[in-house]
Amino acid sequence: MSPTPTLAEALARPHNAFSILRLALAVAVVVSHAFSLSTGRLGDEPLFGLTGFTLGEHAVNGFFAVSGFLVTMSLDRRALRDYALARTLRILPGLVAATLVVSLALGAALTRLPLAEYYGSPDLWRLILRTLTSFKSHASLPGVFEDNPIRSPLGTVWTLKYETLCYLGVFLAGALRLLRWRWLAFTLVAGLSVSLIAVAAVNPVMPKGVETALRLPLIFAGGAALYLWRDRIRLSAWPLLGLALAVLLRETLLYRTVLFLAECYAAIWVAVAPALARPALDLPADLSYGVYLYGWPIQQTLYTLWPHTSLPVLLAASLVLSLAVAAVSWYAIEKPALRLKARAMGRRAIGTIEPAGP
Repeated sequence: MSPTPTLAEALARPHNAFSILRLALAVAVVVSHAFSLSTGRLGDEPLFGLTGFTLGEHAVNGFFAVSGFLVTMSLDRRALRDYALARTLRILPGLVAATLVVSLALGAALTRLPLAEYYGSPDLWRLILRTLTSFKSHASLPGVFEDNPIRSPLGTVWTLKYETLCYLGVFLAGALRLLRWRWLAFTLVAGLSVSLIAVAAVNPVMPKGVETALRLPLIFAGGAALYLWRDRIRLSAWPLLGLALAVLLRETLLYRTVLFLAECYAAIWVAVAPALARPALDLPADLSYGVYLYGWPIQQTLYTLWPHTSLPVLLAASLVLSLAVAAVSWYAIEKPALRLKARAMGRRAIGTIEPAGP
């Protein structure tokens, strides 16, 4: 029997499933939020009771694994200046557009306040400023979503803070020429893993903020390590047994670390699996970022307008609208920004697997 291909060999194929995987993860986030936005409680999401994490959190784990893999590849293939420009133009235009559309247009349409009072409110401009400068996602708009269990209009942007910090980490590693010492990637993964286990040992009820601050960089670093060692790591399904192992370790200190690392590998395994290396899965439009940004405010709006509608109906409507708005975002904002990036780099072609943050 011929050996299974390495990640490098799988990545060299003309097609992969990174685009469709990112879209599936974004849709999973919207599905997950349908529960918490209607009740205000994370525990009402079915997967939370089984794993301790919501479907949305598992999807974000997948996002960070893919991002770590592709962003490290991005720096490996281009200069530092081009890398910084690519990351900025992939994330910032869509975020600015979503923030302004939700706060200045959607908020104005839904607020109970007179428009002059709404636009004159310091809370409005404070939300815009904090969202764009520090990725705050818990602030509310004046007179908007007041009867919803959760009032924030842009509840998903908080992950962009961690995404940006991880981007800066990769940039610093590139500037210091550390990527050629690829063993450092596994050292970082090991250090974050030990830190997660140590915190769990000291505090079994781990604060969510501490857990997140370790979880997302760990998974991102795992994705980066998989890329740097792509010529050695084979595309085998055996590491996926880590997911089953995590179930067995549910009540132990190792559970989080094993689960997160298994999900990291699983995401990359799916993205480059030969069975999914098909032209039909190379989507012409990358809607994942738009779905991720607009899914939350769309769900908030639907719940405000029809609070007594059944959850399946609201979820179906929110998915359709999120995909439609994401398409507008892609063709009106994100794709033109990628063209600008290509021109700035002196290239004619736009990369097909440029990652956008969760």
